[in-house]
This record gives sequence, structure tokens and C-alpha cells, in this order.
Amino acid sequence: MRCFRVAAALALLTVFLALIPVDAPPLKRHAPSSVAVYDSNGELLRLTLASDERYRVWTPLEEIDPRLVDAVLLHEDAWFRWHPGVNPVSLVRAAISTYGGGPRLGASTLTMQLARLLERLDTRSVPGKLQQIAAALWLEWRYSKDEILEAYLNLAPYGGNIEGVGAASLIYFDQRPSRLNLPQILTLAVLPQAPSRRGKTADAAINADLAAARGRLFARFAINYRSGSDDAALMALPLPMRSVRQLPFAAPHFVERALADRVRRGDVSTSITTSLDLTLQARIEERIADTLTRAKARGLNNAAAMLLDTRDMGVRALVGSADFFNAAIAGQVNGTGAKRSPGSTLKPFIYALAIDQGVLHPASILRDVPSAFGPFSPENFDGTFLGPITARDALTRSRNVPAVAVAGQLRAPDFYEFLRQSDISQLASAQHYGLALALGGGEVTMEELARLYALLSADGKLRALNFGIGPASAGRQLVSAEAAFIVRDILANAPRPDHATHRGVAWKTGTSWGFRDAWTAGIAGPYVLIVWLGHFDGKSNPALIGVEAAAPLFFSIVDSLSASGVDLSEPPRRWPLNVTRIEVCSASGELPNVHCPQRSSTWFIPGVSPIRISTVHRQVGFDAENNVTCDAGLAKRYEIFEFWPSELRRVYQLAGLPKRLPPSGADCTMASRAPTITSPLRATTYRVTLGSDALTLRADADATAQRLFWFDGGNFLGTTAPGESLPWTPRRDGEFLLRVVDDHGSSAERRISIERR
Repeated sequence: MRCFRVAAALALLTVFLALIPVDAPPLKRHAPSSVAVYDSNGELLRLTLASDERYRVWTPLEEIDPRLVDAVLLHEDAWFRWHPGVNPVSLVRAAISTYGGGPRLGASTLTMQLARLLERLDTRSVPGKLQQIAAALWLEWRYSKDEILEAYLNLAPYGGNIEGVGAASLIYFDQRPSRLNLPQILTLAVLPQAPSRRGKTADAAINADLAAARGRLFARFAINYRSGSDDAALMALPLPMRSVRQLPFAAPHFVERALADRVRRGDVSTSITTSLDLTLQARIEERIADTLTRAKARGLNNAAAMLLDTRDMGVRALVGSADFFNAAIAGQVNGTGAKRSPGSTLKPFIYALAIDQGVLHPASILRDVPSAFGPFSPENFDGTFLGPITARDALTRSRNVPAVAVAGQLRAPDFYEFLRQSDISQLASAQHYGLALALGGGEVTMEELARLYALLSADGKLRALNFGIGPASAGRQLVSAEAAFIVRDILANAPRPDHATHRGVAWKTGTSWGFRDAWTAGIAGPYVLIVWLGHFDGKSNPALIGVEAAAPLFFSIVDSLSASGVDLSEPPRRWPLNVTRIEVCSASGELPNVHCPQRSSTWFIPGVSPIRISTVHRQVGFDAENNVTCDAGLAKRYEIFEFWPSELRRVYQLAGLPKRLPPSGADCTMASRAPTITSPLRATTYRVTLGSDALTLRADADATAQRLFWFDGGNFLGTTAPGESLPWTPRRDGEFLLRVVDDHGSSAERRISIERR
């Protein structure tokens, strides 16, 4: 009689439900989700707890292995696709057995189990069971079978605070639900029947109760889905099964940064595939630990590092501290986001701006002498001064005085404006720093510094860091590709501190005032690597010197990456660039005249880099009585002297390199015939196709002249011998003043007009 009443109630309820309009919010709303964070190769970095302190990763049905769906239905509810939410036959059989004195039988369909999970029902009593039945019918009326099945698979209990196959497969087997093998699938299919008992592992393997239940299901599964001998052999193998305590907690600072980035973007997905490479992360962590172990006696106990792939701006590794769990070093602080003095690591950008603005080229001579810039009198780190020094050497040897002098010549933008354009945050006013900004007076984060060095690698474009998978942003051009290339070339030729071959790694060290921060930043193939050593509380330590503390760690990481097969070859970059190599007089950094004894070559940007004929080396004639003469007819012998301006002569004197003074009366120029331009013709208008047609530049010169240097206004065009031709392709129309200078310093000019054809 009781069974009849139950059946009648169900019939009435079904009719009632049929009259109610359907407006079904997604079942997913009932379950806050964990977030699974993966590296770029699909390795799990961390599985977070959901807001209700449960592990739950809502996984769409199409991302679950169909065999797992089949196994669950076979084990739990074979008639799921056909019943209306309850199985009347099972209900009647269970009621007769339970209330007729027989064994207690279950009759819950998957829909009824989902109803119990959603409503937190107590179904051990008749009223509770009726509530469950009503809720199941309600679900079936409002949702499709696939929606119900997906919700059940994502809410089923799997032991402790683990819910759903998404979280269970990650925790127990370190696999996504689409990548499980058959033993793992069958294990997950039987776990929800007794999760607290079957979820316990024994020596990292499934326990006997779970193994027996899985075996019974496999026997049925093999019959229904025709499993073969291979599956049977696989089922016979031991099945490792890890616990919640063994969940990975890798790259913690990176994961926190990626999760924060997810919130900022408003991303609600349950999984994040990041840019991190866990293998590279582990290698860098290992190098940091090894370096600090050896440096412990010097009081060094903390470091941070970042590896950036400039091809997509993806952060491949991020180590925020030496030990996340070490409270003594405030290990949970992310050092890559902390503002620190960068020391000299920003000097390359001063030189890049100077190259772009025509202030210097790599062979330009700078002055490394005691200097005062208003109230600011910078000193070099080693307390010495080297006197005249090329811009290349001033950068690679990190000389402070030349860097400040160059920074003082920058305009539109100056160095402060450049840093503002580079999105360096929290800068004080330009007046607050003055020229001290060139020596690390401002503060940057490691992330900001990595973006700047990526700019050098990316032909001068500043782009955003990428913590996920995707292309790099288009970025903004802050320095020319030519200036970026030249600075990269300078840094790549700086010798390693251990004098080992470094395969073109472009690198620069930095030491903050007071020995609080030691940096090395650089470019190795397609990667930018930044390392920092110091203390989060800002404590000073004389051992915190960039070249002595940070550079060894930097090259230890580079060598480790290379040894492990990471490709550090140069990536494709924009080419050809508007750069050329020219010969200069080594002493002056200018075009060599005929008397320059030592010459070298340097990179040069035509139309931008400053250049003129060197007049340092001059020929002095002596007559028969060994007196100086400016009359070529009286000269019996000649000797070459260096004619330095008085201020540069003092620079050499201060550097301990006094120059021999020319004899009195020697400051005269031996007369020579000025060059004569023979092409192009005087006062002539040429009609050309711009950027295509070339005009011929040619000039005759004095018999003693060996080289001619051609200029378009202040733009250097090239070099020829007297009488030789130089092709010149105008890029615009209008008036041009062409000038030729021989290696004696004599010159000629010709004004012509160009019209567009």
C-alpha cells in the first residue's frame, strides 16, 4: 500500500512539473571552482581551493574521457538515458526489500544523487527520500541529460574535500580527465560509492577495498565494451595514487602573479595555461640554491631571478625568493615585483638614446676624469679615473663619469622622460633625481628591468610581459632598431668575469649605493635573464657587488641552460638596418686622416652618428738645421705629432698618460690643393626616382691625399679614393649641400637640386 502511495505521489508530481515553465540557470552556479594552474607544457603547478574550501574543477562533459562516462553509467545508473529522473522498478524493488524485512537496497539514480548533492538532503528517511525524488524530477524537467550528467561528474564526492572528476583526476593521478588510462578511469568510477574508505591510499597505491570494487567493474566493463587482453594486462599493474598532501606547489611566486593577473583580467575560467616552463624554473631554482650555499659565508642568503622569452614576451621562469617557506628571509615576498635601485643596469639605455640623438657612436672619445655637474660630483666604483675612453669601453667598464656626462647631453627625450615612456612606475620628479638618475638614483622592479632589456632584443620596441600563452603585444618604439643593435653588440663583447667564452651573451651588472643590491641583466639568444641578490629588508653587505655576486649566478644559469640543450642562438631580428662599419682613428674616434697611425672600425648610423675628419695627428716639417718649418720647400724631414686640445691634454695628464707636446711653431698646416668635385655638376637640377636612381659622386684631389670623405650636410655618405666614384641615392627632393673632405682636412662643396621624377 505504501508503495502505491509513493507511485501515485510521483505521478501527480510529474503532472505538476509539466505545467511549470522552464527557465534553468546553469547547474555550475551551485559549485565555486578551484583553479588549476599549468605550465606551458601542461604540467600542473598548483590546484587552488575553491571558495568553499573544496577541491573542485568544473570540467565540461566534452573534456571528460567518454570511457569514464560509460564506466560511471554502467556502475551507477545503466538506465540513466531512459528514465525520467527516478527508476520506478528500482524504487519498488528497494522499497519491498527494505520495508519487507530484506536487505537494505539503494535505488538512487544519478539524477537523484545529484539532487541530494545540490540540496544537501538527508535521504535516510521516507520524507527525505520523497524530497530527493521530487528534486530529481524537477532537475530532469529543467535540464538535459548531458547537463545532469556533467553536473554529477563535477559534484560527486571523491574523498575528503575532493569533489568531481576534474579535481580527483588531477589530485590522484596528475592527469586531466581527458587523458586517463583505463585503470584510472575505473578507479574514479567506483570511488564515489565509498569515498572516505576507498579514497585512502596504502603506500601510494590504491587500497584493497578500492582494488576489489574496480576489479568487479572491470569484469562488467570488459563484457559490455569488449576490452581486450591489453586492458587486462594494464589492470594487473600496480596503480600509483597520490594524496592531497602530494599536490604540487611549484613556482609559487609566479603562480601568485598569474592568479592576480587572472583576477585583473576578469577571467573566470577554471584553468590557466601559463607561459612558465617548469623545467627551466627548476633549473634556475637549483642554480640559485647552489650559488647561495657557496656564498653563505659572505652573508648572502637571498636571490631572485626572471627568465623572459622575447619571442612572445612569455615569462618562462620566475623565482621571487630563494625559499618561499623560509620566514627568516621573508621568503613569501616576491622580489621580482619589489622596487630596488638598479645600479648601473640602466646605463645601456643612456647610450642607446645618445646613439639615436647623434651624441656619439661606439668609438667616440669620452672623458673619465674628476668632474662636477653642478653640485653633483660622481665617482667611479673603483675610485679611479681612466682619462680618455671610448663610449664602448665606458659602457662595458661601467664608468660613472662618462655616463653622467652623456646623460646630461640627452634631449627629447632625456633619460628621465625615457623612463617615464617605459612605464617605470612611482618615479619622483626629474628635479628630485637630477643626473644621479643615470647611476641608479631611481628604483625599478625586476619586471620593469626585464621589459627594458627585452626592448634591446626586440629592435627597440617596449612590450608587455606575458604570463599566459599568446603572441607578444605590438609594443611601442622607444629607441631605433639601429641603436638597440649597437648597444647589444657592445654588451655582447664585454668579457665574462671568469674569462670563459660566453657565446655572445649581452650583459651588464649593477650595484646599488650602500651595497644593498647586486644585479646582472642580460640577453642570451632569445632570452632575457635578470638576477638579483640582496636582502628584502635593505640590509647592506659589502659582498653585494654586481660583478662579484650576481654575475657568477647569471652565467651559472646561462651555462646550465646551454648545457641542458636550450637553444641560445640569436633569434631573427629586423635586417638590414641602417648601420655600417667605418674605419676611424683609434685615438680620436674620428675619420682617420693620412697621418693616423692606428685605426679601428666601429658601427655607424649614416645620417645620425656624429663624424668629422680627425686632426689630432699632423705632420710637422723640419729644415736642414732641425728647425720647425711650415714651408714644404724647406722641409728636409717630417715627423708626426699629436695635437690635442688643451682640455683633452689635461685629461691625459690626470690619467697618468701625459702626451708629448708638439714643438713650438708646429701648429701650421702644410699646404695642399683642395679637392675638386667633378660629379655631380655645379648648379644642376637632377630629376630622379627617389630611393631608386643613384647619382655619381666623384672628386679629384692633391697628389698627397689618399682618401676622400663625402657628406650630405652633416650626414656621412661614404669614402672613396681620389678619382673613384661613390653611388648616392637621394631619399627626398629639394636642395642638397654635398661636401668632400680629404685626409689632410681640405674640403670642397657643391650645391645641387633634386626633383622627383
